[in-house]
Order: sequence, then C-alpha cells, then structure tokens
Amino acid sequence: MIHKAVILAAGRGTRMRNLTEEVPKPMLKVPDQKTGEPKPILQHIMEGLMAAGIDQFCIVTGFRADVVEGFFGDGSKFGCKIQYVRQEVQDGTGKAPQLAKDFVGSDPFLLTYGDILVVPQTYKDMVARFQGATNGTFDGVITVTPGQDVSKGGLNFFCPEFCLQQVVEKPSPAQVEQYTKEGFIKTGEPVWYNAGIYIFKPVLFQFTAKLQKSPRGEYELTDAINGMCKAGFKLAGLKIAGRWVDVRDPETLQALQA
Repeated sequence: MIHKAVILAAGRGTRMRNLTEEVPKPMLKVPDQKTGEPKPILQHIMEGLMAAGIDQFCIVTGFRADVVEGFFGDGSKFGCKIQYVRQEVQDGTGKAPQLAKDFVGSDPFLLTYGDILVVPQTYKDMVARFQGATNGTFDGVITVTPGQDVSKGGLNFFCPEFCLQQVVEKPSPAQVEQYTKEGFIKTGEPVWYNAGIYIFKPVLFQFTAKLQKSPRGEYELTDAINGMCKAGFKLAGLKIAGRWVDVRDPETLQALQA
C-alpha cells in the first residue's frame, strides 16, 4: 500500500497574472463538485489522495509558502500528517522531488503537481496499477491523457503492455516524422500526453540527483524518467478516466468556478 505523497506547490503561477499576487496558484479556490463549497486546489488534491489511503504528505513550497503552511498546518485538522520543504530557487520539476528524499525514505510515493485536478478515483486506479504487476514489479506509474496534437507537450510512448519506453518534450517536426516512421505515432490514433501525476519507487532519486539543465535552463523531471527507462526500470502507463484539468490560466480557473 502507498501512504506517502509529495505535492509540488512552489511556483507562483505567473500565467494567473494578478490572481497570484498574494497567494500561490495551488491555493486558488475551486468549488467542490458535490457540495459546491469553494476549496483551495491543493485541498481538493489532498482529499482525493486521502480517499485512496494516502495520509502522509510532503508539500514542496516556495512562493508565499506561508499561505500554504498557515492554511494546512501539520495536517491534524484534516486527518493527515504534513511536512514541508522549501524550494528556494524554482529551477525546474526535476530537482523539486529531490527535496522530499528524506520524507520518502525507502517507501514508494505518489508525486503530483499542485495545480492538477482529477476525480478521486484516479489515485485509487494508480495504486491498483502499481500493485497489479503480473510479471515482477513496477518501479512506477505514469498517468497520461489522450490527444491529437503531437506538438503540444510531453509525449509518452509505450510498449504493447502499456509500459513506458520514452518521453519526448514538444517534439520537432523532424522528430514527429521519425517517430511516425518508427511506428510510435500512428495516424488516426491518439498520442499520450503526460498528465503530471506519478508513482515512483525511491530509485527515482538516483536519476534526479544527476540531472543536467535542459536547453531552457531547467532541471526536467522527464529527463530523469527517461533515464529510468534506459536503465531498465519498469514504469506502467495509466490512462486517466474522467476529469483531468491543468489549472494553467485564469480562463481555466473561471470555467471551474462557473
């Protein structure tokens, strides 16, 4: 069973413009789908995780960390345990999980960005997929959503057993042509976008520790994931069923609040 989760909530969310002048994006409020009660995005995430049996959290804070830490405290009023680590420099998604290494210890853990909303069942499905390996064990789970535009974001390529082979960030036209020739991209079939929620064994830290900055000057989590694949670690894919929302801009937030 998985009892630990690491939530990345350090960024300001600059695309939210003035909405995040005083609060970080994960603390913006969205109505509960059942009760209509407005709650911080981060609270929605934590409640969904707790419904899946996860009750120990490490929240990586940064911009206005005091807002997050002041609201959630040690977690006791929410029925869980919360630790915090500060990411002083926002230099990419690859180094942020590394800050939670001591919290994770030797246990598998769920990793999610603090601005992604899914139905709570998603987390249960992830745990079931992680524990459901038929031959040996999985070293992690990668969630994906289907799409058509291959230039949009992180594309995940899978083997016939739906285990990850490679992640490619925003492939160039030449790469798209090559992957189509090789059969990774098939005409008329969806491509798989990275959905930003994962399960990992602590072996992940072996790969985040040796990351180099990408051309855009950041440490990329996808580089560590590709490193795991090349080293022979087995990462199971899982298509997210139902709602998946990356609360990336004011328009998306407004649609959720309508």
